[in-house]
Amino acid sequence: QAQLQESGPGLVKPSRTLSLICTDFAVTITTNYYFWSWIRQPPGKGLEFIAYITSNGTTYYSPSLKSRTSIWRDTSKDQFTLHLFAVTLEDTAVYYCARLGLDTITTMTLDQTRDSWGPGLQVTVSS
Repeated sequence: QAQLQESGPGLVKPSRTLSLICTDFAVTITTNYYFWSWIRQPPGKGLEFIAYITSNGTTYYSPSLKSRTSIWRDTSKDQFTLHLFAVTLEDTAVYYCARLGLDTITTMTLDQTRDSWGPGLQVTVSS
């Protein structure tokens, strides 16, 4: 079983809100020095960082998505959730959750062979 697992809808209509949940099965999300993150990869493009939340609830959002994004957590379930509002066709992507380390966050060098990533969830925005 993967250490992290994404869940949510595979199909969302334009202008709706996309809500995704990630469960960390291996590490309690109040553990220091980790950044629980959401990342996506649109078709034919590279990985795009979306947001993270830390062990004490501090959040950070990519400037390009900040106005449409919210991340929060449920510490009782070791889950963190992404809300992406007013989705468009351009939000179609594979969405990953990941437990990133400080080195990755500092350099923003996203590499699925490093840190711990979920298997990814295909989300398609279509009417």
